[in-house]
Amino acid sequence: MPPRNRKSVYTLHPSFAWLQSIEDNLPQKTGRTLAEWIAVITEADAATEGERVQWLKAEFGLGTTTAELIARRAEGRGGVDDYKPEALVDAMYAGAKSGLRSLYEHILGIALDIGPAVKASPTKTTVPLYRNNVFAQIKPTTRRRIDLGLALKHSREELPAGLIATGGLQKGDRITHRFPLTSIEDIDDTVLHWLRRAYELDS
Repeated sequence: MPPRNRKSVYTLHPSFAWLQSIEDNLPQKTGRTLAEWIAVITEADAATEGERVQWLKAEFGLGTTTAELIARRAEGRGGVDDYKPEALVDAMYAGAKSGLRSLYEHILGIALDIGPAVKASPTKTTVPLYRNNVFAQIKPTTRRRIDLGLALKHSREELPAGLIATGGLQKGDRITHRFPLTSIEDIDDTVLHWLRRAYELDS
């Protein structure tokens, strides 16, 4: 089952969405737009990004996060355009792990069709799947295996033998169990049931 046909199957990662919200709220919070702050910062006697952050905090009383955002954006970095999910996935499934790409695409397509609220936001090493929080993740663990991790902390059902504990319950991680998948044939009714269950538990 291929991913849904749209411009991109991926959604802006929450960390970038958070930075965008800070940028959007600059006029209300600080009285200046980002462009206006960049104009101000270019007049400062501060050569490095770190010096600019400290200058913004000392001169205008900005918080660290806001000052860092402005300093990075003045350098042309830190915007949503820096988030390139397709490139992250390409790098994840390059070289020795390239043979897993078709399996990944199949898992992703199934996951995106679990429900209308599913979002996929790749990082460098995994593709987390969100509803309200991360309920699953797709991770190429070895050159021959993808681990489908699931957040099942609140499940009261008996878990099947093939569902392996990750140690997440003890460590307080979102992902608590995983299915090791090496081929499309491994994605059976049991895997589908528990993927849906993880999605339902994040309602």
